[in-house]
Amino acid sequence: MWIDTHCHWDAPEFAADRDAVLARAQAAGVRTVVVPTVQARDWPVTQTMCRAAGQPYALGIHPLFTPKATDDDLVLLDAALANAQGDPLLVAVGEIGLDFFVPGLDAERQQHFYLAQLKLAKRHGLPVILHVRRSADQLLGGLRRVDLRTGGIAHAFNGSAQQAQGFADLGFALGFGGALTFERALNLRRLAATLPAESLVLETDAPDIPPQWLYRTAVARAAGQGSGRNEPAELPRIAHTLAELRGWSLAETAAFTSANARRVLPKLASLLPCG
Repeated sequence: MWIDTHCHWDAPEFAADRDAVLARAQAAGVRTVVVPTVQARDWPVTQTMCRAAGQPYALGIHPLFTPKATDDDLVLLDAALANAQGDPLLVAVGEIGLDFFVPGLDAERQQHFYLAQLKLAKRHGLPVILHVRRSADQLLGGLRRVDLRTGGIAHAFNGSAQQAQGFADLGFALGFGGALTFERALNLRRLAATLPAESLVLETDAPDIPPQWLYRTAVARAAGQGSGRNEPAELPRIAHTLAELRGWSLAETAAFTSANARRVLPKLASLLPCG
């Protein structure tokens, strides 16, 4: 059985068939889908969705949403985390982090919300789910500055082996998903093949980061060749790529990655039996 450690199941792209998406995932053996949030207005709706479906979630402010976020949202996050303290489905603070790829974002503002949310995670004893895009060193610096010891997941990791070790030393696993399926992703495939087994978890980031077999260029989408929407049901096929790179069976891949997910997001252990 598989754990998708990062899926935006609450996204508008799934509005028309949300229940069917989850049903397809579970039919494919994806037992659990971790749903990180991106902005304050989404938190109550996502909590309601996930509680109804029995799926875990995280609460946070994504770096791409910091331009419209306010310090009042941080106060709301503190209160939301406190109110959900007894909820076994609240597994992390996230999706939080830094993005130095998208142009026009205020780096100082991103850092403000990132550090504030790390402090909230520390206060509430929760791991974090990190958005990492051209920002691994700065993220590591923030983790050390706040002295966060609850660990978590560096989502969609594509940094260096040294940076990967830096996250591992702080109790993090690294998320690998659809990008791994592209043959040209040489660095990512090298990392997936050589990092310690305990560093790896699987994710889809659905509806984003489609695997190679779903990918459509903008031109192809405009020509009506499908949207290329990703789903958590794609996780086992993504896992097949990881298995080939590691020389593992699919059963071993499921066992390793699921155990890692339970370790770095400990509240998953109460939701999922081992095996």
